Amino acid sequence: MSGIIIAAIVVGATGIGLGFFLTFMGKKFAVEVDEKEEQIRALLPGNNCGACGFPGCDGAAAAIAKGDAAPNICPVGGPAIAEQIGEITGGSAEAAEVKTAFVMCAGTCDKAKDLYEYDGVKSCLAAGSAPGGGAKGCSYGCKGFGDCVAACDFDAIHIVDGIAVVDRDKCVSCGACVKACPQRLIELIPVKRTAAVECNSRDMGKDVLAVCQAGCIGCHMCEKECPIPDGAIHVEKNIAKVDYSKCVGCGKCAAKCPKKVIKMFTVKK
Repeated sequence: MSGIIIAAIVVGATGIGLGFFLTFMGKKFAVEVDEKEEQIRALLPGNNCGACGFPGCDGAAAAIAKGDAAPNICPVGGPAIAEQIGEITGGSAEAAEVKTAFVMCAGTCDKAKDLYEYDGVKSCLAAGSAPGGGAKGCSYGCKGFGDCVAACDFDAIHIVDGIAVVDRDKCVSCGACVKACPQRLIELIPVKRTAAVECNSRDMGKDVLAVCQAGCIGCHMCEKECPIPDGAIHVEKNIAKVDYSKCVGCGKCAAKCPKKVIKMFTVKK
């Protein structure tokens, strides 16, 4: 009986000793928590989309707390969250330039030709490895299988009439669709009033017209019509490109475009 009591005492003493040891070591090697960082992290939406340039919301919160990033780096949170974070850090909460995703393709089912019927995996990436880069006559165009749709966590992009279309009211410019598109057809553009070209084909005009009614033919008419000194739109490699830092949204290039592939945007409400 005495052996059992002695064993119990030894086990109890060992447990108590181990408890004290763990408490001591926990305090000695405890990682100091930045209260400011915790407050910032609590405000961030938690999408971990990486659009801020940091590895998730934890990384963003740490960077903001250390002063390595501005309070407004989270495009998902927007101005409201930026203002609250600015109050915590004492930094400027001025909203960064708001952007939205834009699909550089207007080749809908009725405008773009198919060379054959594709019956493979319903993925833009998979379709791109098919003969000719896919069934679509324009090898630069939207495949329409929605890799971008699957990547969007905000229900802001959908396949409509064979091409991806962005819902600007839902888009938070996280950039997930940009990364997901194997055609490199999606870019982030300013939400402010501006022009954007709905085509990404670098083919010569006659080759574009052979496969799509809504393609840029590189005619330079938009370029000649632009009133901005040095121009806010230029034809490069057979495709018109807008310099968003110069574009004032006058709409003259869009009005002059014979193929009507330049789209005008107004300020997001």
